[in-house]
Amino acid sequence: MNQEETYDAIVVGTGISGGWAAKELTENGLRTLVLERGRMVEHLKDYPTMNDDPWDYAYKGELSKDEQKKYHVQSRVNWAPKDDNKHFFVNDLEHPYVETKRFDWIRGYQVGGRSLTWGRQSYRWSDIDFGANKKENIGVDWPVRYTDISPWYDKVEEYIGVSGENLGLKQLPDGKYQPAMKLNCVEEVFKKETAEKFDDGRLVTIGRTAHITDPNANFEGRGTCQNRDRCSRGCPFGGYFSSNSSTLPAAERTGNMTLRPNSIVYEIIYDDTTKMATGVKVIDAETHEELEFKANVIFLCASAMASVGILLQSKSERFPNGLGNDSDALGRGIMDHHYKLGASAKVDGFLDKYYKGRQPTGFYIPRFVNLDENTKREGYLRGFGYQGRASRGDWSESIAELSYGKELKQEIIKPGHWTIGVTGFGEFLPYDDNRVTLSPTEKDKWGLPQLAFDVEFKENEYNMREDIKKQIEVMFKAAGFKEISTYDQVTGPGLGIHEMGGARMGHSPKDSIVNKNNQVHLVPNVYVTDGAFMSSSSCVNPSLTYMAFTARAANHAAKEFKAGKFS
Repeated sequence: MNQEETYDAIVVGTGISGGWAAKELTENGLRTLVLERGRMVEHLKDYPTMNDDPWDYAYKGELSKDEQKKYHVQSRVNWAPKDDNKHFFVNDLEHPYVETKRFDWIRGYQVGGRSLTWGRQSYRWSDIDFGANKKENIGVDWPVRYTDISPWYDKVEEYIGVSGENLGLKQLPDGKYQPAMKLNCVEEVFKKETAEKFDDGRLVTIGRTAHITDPNANFEGRGTCQNRDRCSRGCPFGGYFSSNSSTLPAAERTGNMTLRPNSIVYEIIYDDTTKMATGVKVIDAETHEELEFKANVIFLCASAMASVGILLQSKSERFPNGLGNDSDALGRGIMDHHYKLGASAKVDGFLDKYYKGRQPTGFYIPRFVNLDENTKREGYLRGFGYQGRASRGDWSESIAELSYGKELKQEIIKPGHWTIGVTGFGEFLPYDDNRVTLSPTEKDKWGLPQLAFDVEFKENEYNMREDIKKQIEVMFKAAGFKEISTYDQVTGPGLGIHEMGGARMGHSPKDSIVNKNNQVHLVPNVYVTDGAFMSSSSCVNPSLTYMAFTARAANHAAKEFKAGKFS
């Protein structure tokens, strides 16, 4: 590639945010170079396990002992990597980092990033979320509110396809939805019992998920969800949203995108004369060749922690502590969501009922605490929601019967009893001493400093975790479920795979890194639109918000570029 050419824009990363940046910039006419540190993955062509069956794998799809060593961090989530999707997760031996305190960093280095494996739950933030920091004098105030982002939520939802149900809740704004998926019979009973037994705003709804459900809708080559629940392998139907099936092909269709995989961006080049960025420094992941690419606009979408690392490495005489970091806020305020806690229970009856397919979403219980004086909780701020499903067991329940012969054969073709389970997702406050830095001693295989994580749960988080367990137990009891068991597994931050913060949005460069348009305050032609810009975490899955802010920022950048602000 010609390193002397100056592109209109460079996008770093191809995941949820990078795909949207590429799409919006190229559709606005900007010649855009998209850089991805991982390998090339093309939609359909590079989903090698998309149609495999469970019996195609040894060890029931679990990794061998030798393979487990390669994914010792990634495997902390339990559901991945497996033999059918390990190619979409990083080899931890090849991509180490420093855990000053435990931090579970789950990554996927390939074109599409984690958009190929994300959970696809898609919820809007409300003004309760955007206003919480100011109201409680925590962290920094968001310089935007819901009305600023609402039209961009509309745009994203209509483009990617989100199925769901509008509810009219102040804490969970309604959206532009495809037809909702269905609750099964036990989930419907749980919904009914919750509505009847509680008067504090608790309710059960179907999860809002980025899957196409309308067969008559036109999504440019994407089809409807087939209820296969093989999503983390890559969907050949394009039924769920990913960069590979949606935004990157849209960018490619414009003729304005140049995509270069295996390109590790490690520094943004700053010009002290123009007070602008002029490009990026890159190491070729395969050859280790050092390259530089020039552009008038830089979009940093490498994933939250990686983007923070690039900013920290972007040192110059003007910015000795990292690009735009006069405030020393860079790398601070790292957050995640609670995960690996909740409850399960046995459900009597309904043995004459079953469900069809493997629906990729279950039920959702929106936040119902700390919304007003009537729902205020002592011991912690903010709130949480629940995600779960009810299902029937399988033939393995028959083992306990010690049956054999004809009786065993009859039993193993029957589905087991119904059970129900939920996981709580709670908000994590933005603490300045929860931070990521560059290790002064540890390097990766390309000679770049490893990230060092010093992040932990604090009293507010631990108190919330206790109430997450308590409240779902109360709800299960009210619904008449049996053998209720709560759980709270030992984890570190990061395991929710919603890591965010480190280059927070705010009003001033004195205490934040980016402004209301996602521009670095002190270097306005650099935009940060992945999870790094988050100033608080809400309790809902964040990817929809990343996409909405990215689309908004890319259109702002295009206008500024065309007005000559960055040349």
